[in-house]
Amino acid sequence: MKLLTLNTHSLVEEDYPRKLKIFTDAVSAEKPDIIALQEVNQSRTETAANTVRYFPADHTAVIRRDNHVLNAAKLLPEYFWTWVPIKLGYGRFDEGIALMSRSQILETAILTVSADDDYSNWKTRKILGIRTKARPKEWFFSVHYGRWDDEDDPFSEQWERTLSQLDGFGSVWLMGDFNNPAEVRGEGYDLMKKSGFRDCFTCARFRDEGFTADGQIDGWKDKRSVGKMRIDQIWHSGRVSAESCFTVFNGENYPVISDHFGVLLLQNRK
Repeated sequence: MKLLTLNTHSLVEEDYPRKLKIFTDAVSAEKPDIIALQEVNQSRTETAANTVRYFPADHTAVIRRDNHVLNAAKLLPEYFWTWVPIKLGYGRFDEGIALMSRSQILETAILTVSADDDYSNWKTRKILGIRTKARPKEWFFSVHYGRWDDEDDPFSEQWERTLSQLDGFGSVWLMGDFNNPAEVRGEGYDLMKKSGFRDCFTCARFRDEGFTADGQIDGWKDKRSVGKMRIDQIWHSGRVSAESCFTVFNGENYPVISDHFGVLLLQNRK
């Protein structure tokens, strides 16, 4: 099984059509089974669109014509997908998270992990999960958490809400932007390890340095001493092994298309 996660920055990116094509060409070449995407935007003023291979998670959500994952799905006819809007982004976007799957989606789940569920508050956080026909006993979640030091809603509290709601889901994969650098001890990364989840990067037989962002991205510019960070990660709820885990869309493995790099995990064959 091959998994990919990327914080897309999507419609905020300059030269968006070219970067969308780079992404879909890479997906066509790598053929990940599951793709987790964060910061998946659509313009709030755009008209509604007809969808293809879309499995709704939030039946009240309106998919608009410039929705980033819809644009990707049109170029990737072998993928099913789902998306949920979470908050107002940059004052003009519906910002959400998405999942794409080569196998048919059977079920979805939306879990609110922030203290508040306020669409106008950029700190609102949800995670989106799917169960697929190919792997019906496993859940794959796209996640985008807040930082450890957030005074209003610290990561430690978001993580506790996550664990309490995941009880009963069984085998769980968490894929996305955790906003907690793996290099920092005594904070979010160590908390996740202590809870029993396993960072798939560390269990991969082959891997690179793993850095996915630097301190100049949105949300980190106030932390002037921050350098390279491995904040985009893939975790599993139990024992797992992997053949490889590499950074992609970093200028070496495919061109840069976002302010984050992606993570591509190849799990061992069982």
